[in-house]
Amino acid sequence: IEKEVNAYIEYNKDVFKGKIILLPADDPFESNFFKYFAVHFNDYGLKKLIATSYDSSPVVNQQLSLFGDDEEERAGKAYKIELTHVEDFNHDGVFNIQDVERFLESEKINLNSSKGSKVLNYLNGDSEFVPGDFRSKEVTKLRNEADIIITNPPFSLFREFMKWVNPLNKKVLVIGNLNAITYKEIFPLIKNNELWLGATNFNTGMYFNVPDNFEYKKS
Repeated sequence: IEKEVNAYIEYNKDVFKGKIILLPADDPFESNFFKYFAVHFNDYGLKKLIATSYDSSPVVNQQLSLFGDDEEERAGKAYKIELTHVEDFNHDGVFNIQDVERFLESEKINLNSSKGSKVLNYLNGDSEFVPGDFRSKEVTKLRNEADIIITNPPFSLFREFMKWVNPLNKKVLVIGNLNAITYKEIFPLIKNNELWLGATNFNTGMYFNVPDNFEYKKS
């Protein structure tokens, strides 16, 4: 993530300044995308950072948790986090991941209390889609608000996800299968210089952690 984003920062240091970033497939407790942009919120001059998770996602609790606890408590719940500012929470003179952790930990405690959280909420879903599905009305409304969409979308829904994003209307930075460039929905965008391959060269292969019960699709 850092290598890819740095390429854009080097080209234009204000590329994210004043922008609303939506991470529409990112458990805020686990997502490295969320952690990265939360830590660099002030560096990049973000206006808002939004992350949503998917209810009963097959990758929930398979990544390293931001907090390292309460995985069982979070399973099967879809969250939305909206950050409009970050600060030196522990007052040590430096803003880092520990500040993000402590701030969100406090909001997690508030979420289920009468006080309520300022930034963290559950997603409810709708009659057609489960909570956190990018196609749901809740997440689509967040898409309409955002300037830039950044995530690692489900590869099986890549075509539908890109149609939902519409790169002609929204700036997008996503991880995808290299075969996606051959899709009839994708290749014309590349041909017309409306969508580009990333600055990071993944031609040597990418590797993912998967659940123990993961089964490869039979050819």
